[in-house]
Amino acid sequence: MFNARFKFMMISFFCFFIVFLYGPMFCILVLSFQGPNGGLTFPMRGLSLFWFESLFDGVGVIDIWSAFGRSLRLGLVVMVLTVIFSLMAGLAFRKKFMLSSVLFYATVSSLIVPSIVISLGVALEFRILDDAVKTLGEKHQITWILEDFRTTMGLFSSGLGAQLTWTLPFGLLIMFAVFNRFDPSYEEAARDLGAGAWKTFTEAVLPIIAPSLIGVALFGFTLSYDELARSSQAIGGQNTLPLELRGLTTTVTDPTIYALGTLTTGISFTVIGLALAFYFTMRRRASGKKI
Repeated sequence: MFNARFKFMMISFFCFFIVFLYGPMFCILVLSFQGPNGGLTFPMRGLSLFWFESLFDGVGVIDIWSAFGRSLRLGLVVMVLTVIFSLMAGLAFRKKFMLSSVLFYATVSSLIVPSIVISLGVALEFRILDDAVKTLGEKHQITWILEDFRTTMGLFSSGLGAQLTWTLPFGLLIMFAVFNRFDPSYEEAARDLGAGAWKTFTEAVLPIIAPSLIGVALFGFTLSYDELARSSQAIGGQNTLPLELRGLTTTVTDPTIYALGTLTTGISFTVIGLALAFYFTMRRRASGKKI
C-alpha cells in the first residue's frame, strides 16, 4: 500500500518523536550523576552520587521530603477516589437516566477549561466557605472558630477537589470505553446460575474490568503526583512536590534538582511496575482457576 521510502520516513519520524519525548528525561538522569563540580549542562564533570547525597542532606529552606510525603499521600487518596467514582459512574451510565447527557458533559468539560481557572475557582469557593464559617462563629460566639479557625483550604479539601476535577474525567472516559465493549451475557450467565447482584459484580464483572481499573488507578496517581497548575491556587499553605520543584527552579543552580527529578521518576516507574506486577499476578491466578 505504501512504498519503502514513505515507510522509512514514517519510521524515522516516529524515532525522532521518541527521542524528543524521552530525551529530556535521559539528560536529567545522566546529569544527576555528576561530580561535585557538575553543572546544569553537558559535558559532565566527573561521575558520583554527590548530588543525591546533597539532596538527602536538604535543599536550602525547602523541605523536599515533607513535600514528597504530601504528594504521595494525596496521590494515593486521589487514586482510590478516582477508581471508586469512575467505576460507579461507568456502571450508572450503562443505562440512560434523567439528565445523563448533561451530567456527562459537565464532568468532561473540566478538561477544556484552563487549569489555572479551575484552581482559582476552587480557591474562591473555599474562601467563600471560610467567610461563611467566620460569620457563623461571630454570630453565635463559637469559641473554637473565633480563636483557632483559619481556613478550610488544605491538602485533602481544596487540593483534593482541584485534582479530582483533573483525574475523574479521564477515569470516566476509560470506564465508558470499557463498558461499551463489555458483553452483558457474562452477567446474565451468572444470574442464571443463581448469583446475586453483588456476587455477579465481584465474580463476573470485576475480574474482566480489573486491568482497566488498574489503568484508571495509574492515571489517577500519576496525574495527581505531577499536578501543578490546578494545585497552585487551591492547595492551601502546604505545597506538594511539583510546587516545591517550581520554587527550586528559581533558587537552585546545581544538579540537586536533577537528582530529585531522577528520584521522582524512579518512584513513578516503581508504581507502574507494581501495578503491572499486580495485573500479571491476577491474570496468572485467573488462568490457574480456568485450568
